Parts: sequence; C-alpha cells; structure tokens
Amino acid sequence: MAHLTDVWPGPLPDFLQRSGDQGVVPVVTPAGDKVWLVCHHALARRVLTDKRFSRAEAVKPHAPRANDAQPVPDSMMSMDGADHARLRRIVSGAFSTGRVTGMAPYIERLTEQHLDAMAALGPGTDLVGELATPLPLRVLCSLLGVPPEDSHRFRDWVEVLFDITASTPQTKARRRLELAGYMADLIEHKRRQPADDLLTSMIGAHDRGELSMAELLTMGLTLLMAGYETTVGQIGLSVLHLLSHPGSYEELRDRPDRLAPTVEELLRLTPATPVSFTRVATEDVPLGDVTVRAGEGVLVSLLHGNRDAGAFPEPGELATEGRDAVHLTFGHGVHRCLGAPLARLQLQIVLGRLVRRFPTLRLASGPDPVVWKDGQGTRGLSRLLVEW
Repeated sequence: MAHLTDVWPGPLPDFLQRSGDQGVVPVVTPAGDKVWLVCHHALARRVLTDKRFSRAEAVKPHAPRANDAQPVPDSMMSMDGADHARLRRIVSGAFSTGRVTGMAPYIERLTEQHLDAMAALGPGTDLVGELATPLPLRVLCSLLGVPPEDSHRFRDWVEVLFDITASTPQTKARRRLELAGYMADLIEHKRRQPADDLLTSMIGAHDRGELSMAELLTMGLTLLMAGYETTVGQIGLSVLHLLSHPGSYEELRDRPDRLAPTVEELLRLTPATPVSFTRVATEDVPLGDVTVRAGEGVLVSLLHGNRDAGAFPEPGELATEGRDAVHLTFGHGVHRCLGAPLARLQLQIVLGRLVRRFPTLRLASGPDPVVWKDGQGTRGLSRLLVEW
C-alpha cells in the first residue's frame, strides 16, 4: 500500500502511519500512551457500538489518551448510557433532518454572499479564508443564538482548543476560561431575552431540571466547537480533493444530479476527523486477532476504516454509485455525530453553488497554494489558493 501521506495528503500523527492491513494494531499516541488502533471497517463499527468500550472511562484522570484535545467529563461526548442519552435527547431536535432542511435557504444566502465576495476579489483568492472558515461559524452561531458580531471571537478560541502541539497547556487553559466566561454571560443574556434558538431551548431544559448549569455551559461550547472546526476542515479538504484529481471538479459541474453521492464519497475519502475519541475497555474483549484487556484504550481510525477494501471496492476511487457500506466519518452508534445532517447540507450547498458560480476553478499556479494546519486534532487547511 502507498505511504499514507500519498493517500491522505497533509500531516498525520506517527501512530496513524500504518498500512491498515492488520485489523487491530498496538500504537503509541502523541500523549505517550499505548492503545489499540482499529483499522478495519467492520471491527470499527463493533467498537463504536459495543457498550464494553466506554467513553466515560476514557476521560478519567489516568486513562490512556490520544492527545490533549479531549472533551471534558461533563461533555455529552464523554458520557455513556443514560447520562449520554439524556443530554443527546435535549438537543437532538435541533439537528433533525426537518429542522436542518429548514436552514437551507439561510445557508444558501450566506454561501452566495461569500461567493460574491470571492468574485469581487478575483480572479483568485484564498478559499479557506473567504468561504470555508466564515460560513460554518456563521451557521453555527445562528443555530445557537450567538450574536453575529461576536462570531469572529470564537475562531481563535476554538482553534487553540483543538490544537495538539501548536499552543501550550497554559494558553489552552486561558482560552478555555475566556470561552467559558463568554458563554456564561451569553446564557444570562438569553435568560433575560429569550429567542428562537438552541441556546434558549437548552436554558429551558435547565430550568426544568433536565440538565445542570455545568452541563448547559459545556453543551453550548461543545456544539459550537465540534461543529465549527470539523466543517471548516471538511469544506477545504473536499474542494482540494476535487481540484487535485483531474476531471472530478468538471464532472460535478456537469452532473449536478451527482452532488449528494459525491459529497458522501468526499466525506469518506478525506475525512476531517482522522480518529475517534478514545474508548476504554471495561472488561476483556476479543477483537479481531487480539484481546483488548480491561483498562486498555482503543482508537478507531476513521481514515483506515473508510478505505477498507473489504467494505469499499476500489477504496481510493470517488464512486458516485455502487457503494453499499456506510462511511465512518460521522462515527457510528449512539455517539454518531449529531451535526451530520447540518454538515452534509453545508457541503452540498457550498459545492453545488461553487461549481456553478466558478466553473473553471483550479488550484492557483503560484508557489504553495496549499498550506496545511499542523498540530491539530482535526485535519484541515490554513490556506487554499484558487483561481478561475
């Protein structure tokens, strides 16, 4: 198999430099802990649904960790069982297919505004700065109820909290306190002036005793951070893939009926999230050719699982029909990404409008049109220079 940086361009942690031929392999994470890395699609689905692999155990003080960019214990992403179901139920309605579909006109208007700005800057610009970064942030702020004039403040906060090596623990702690302080102030403002947004709805759940104040604060931060950084990365990676593979962008331009399956293939081929959060076995569990002992950590490689030839014939090809297996980019099981419908909708709108407005879009011909973010918990670009 080719070196993984040939398959997935850009920086990858050393522990992901595996061929994927073995289903479960021992690795050492950037945090220095030994864990099992699951590379096969079927085994990945097992881990993501088996209650014996616990998220709550994985956030305890001495549990094996992948890196420092981990959710806090009172986050929905760090809970199991009834606690997780309780918090997920409170916010799931905001991410239902019907509710998300209702946001389409707003996202379309935002997209056109950013494409207008790109056209005014043309015949070339940085697609990350002009489109991939500001659009998801504005969408999430609108959903939650964050005032538009405050949205720019979140970008630096969130990027620091998601990085692994680019900032010190002290910087992370300071930014986390700043962000938590802002969210606490916003909650009090929403309590005095309720609105038709998700944050106001969560305040109502708190007032009914359905979640604590700490859970309310963490939930607001979790939804904003998780949905922003990953969608920014996914838009940039998707456009880069299309422009880097001859004919792919033109085919999407000429066949708009293939937009939805193309988006699914781009999610599979180049996921912004390379691995799952760590899980810890609560008892000995046979998995593939190994036995994961109680207390040991497990990571699912979404990169490898999405390229498993046993699940996806010709896994490196962008195939808009004939795929039966479901990719792992949004996870699987009870912890499957709540924001999947919203992320998918943004990708479909952005790519559909982009190919129509800029039919000759291509990578810029100058030096270094692509600059990767390094040291992040997610994959993504800090610059994507394009021209038309």
